[in-house]
Amino acid sequence: MKTTKIFLIATLGAVLASCGSKSGGKPNFADNEYAVRTVEAQGTEMQTSYPATIKGIQDVQIRPKVSGFITKICVHEGQTVGAGQLLFVIDNETYQAQVRQAKAAVNTAKAQLATSKLTYENSKQLFDNKVIGQFELSTAENNYSTAQASLAQAQAALASAEEALSYCYVKSPAAGVVGSLPYKVGALVSASSQEPLTTVSDISKMEVFFSLTEKDMLTLTKSEGGVSGAIAAFPAVNLQLADGSMYGHTGKVVKASGVIDAATGSVSLIAHFDNPNRELRSGGSGQIVIPTTASNAIIIPQEATSEVQNKKFVYIVGKDNKVKFSEIKVNPQDNGKTYIVTDGLKVGDRYVSKGITSLTDGMKIKPITEEQYMKKIDDAAKLGEKQGSASGFADVMSGKK
Repeated sequence: MKTTKIFLIATLGAVLASCGSKSGGKPNFADNEYAVRTVEAQGTEMQTSYPATIKGIQDVQIRPKVSGFITKICVHEGQTVGAGQLLFVIDNETYQAQVRQAKAAVNTAKAQLATSKLTYENSKQLFDNKVIGQFELSTAENNYSTAQASLAQAQAALASAEEALSYCYVKSPAAGVVGSLPYKVGALVSASSQEPLTTVSDISKMEVFFSLTEKDMLTLTKSEGGVSGAIAAFPAVNLQLADGSMYGHTGKVVKASGVIDAATGSVSLIAHFDNPNRELRSGGSGQIVIPTTASNAIIIPQEATSEVQNKKFVYIVGKDNKVKFSEIKVNPQDNGKTYIVTDGLKVGDRYVSKGITSLTDGMKIKPITEEQYMKKIDDAAKLGEKQGSASGFADVMSGKK
């Protein structure tokens, strides 16, 4: 046993001596070796997002035309209704009485018309027989004309009363989905009420409103020969919903405002999206996502950049292998892993792509490839594991474990 223990200790000493020759566990490359990448242009697909508001293709506010108390609500919130479907009933006793009164006036006028007609026809026969003179005939004719006018007036009054009565039965002017119902049975409403009775939204197709900057719109219109050409050339757009998911149908930009908003400096656009499953609701929000293709983009990994006061910086490697802490500008849209550089780097430039946290401005480095850098990092990790194993073995032999 004693001989065996001595042999194991000797073996451990040899292992430790071997590990100690590796610079105390550090990777076996100089401290100034950094992975460097040369800038190349490449094609990429980008996407730009714009805040959007979702509305039904037709949002109709339902308001009463007559004043009265609501006596019945025939629908509930979120219900799908058809054109002409009854929504509300407003107290109509007064309007029914007016209709009855108007009908009575029509009947009276009809009776008077019948009497004046008989009188006129009788007077005409008497006049032909030279029993009465022209004055009596003209008087009978005028009375007949007056009776005809009175009937027409009474019929118009009846039509007006019936129309007023019909306003007590509030119907949907279009097919769609019922919105909120702010009034309950018994509430007094009128045409001047601040809130509508409800809103009916046709959501079979949705209008999604978003805005482009004046600069972007000018660029589009110049390249496509006008607003109409720009709209026609617009690619299919996607809609990102409020929960971050992408809507299952693409949309088409169909309209653009002819006026630039002076407050925001933007132009409003409208995209249409089919909504067969009624997944989208009027009043919702989201993001319009417009895909674009860049053929000569400069793309760098985000780990090669550092951020100072909301500005992005990289270490550019000069001809003398000294690094310069340089600001770059990037596209605000990114995928979380890379940036598309719009200014600050050009094709052929070299920059440090890994390990930038230990760099300082003006420091001279030894450029190596990313493969070399990662290999030596892996070698250093394996060396650390080997040293840890040897240390644990020594502790066991010394009785510490």
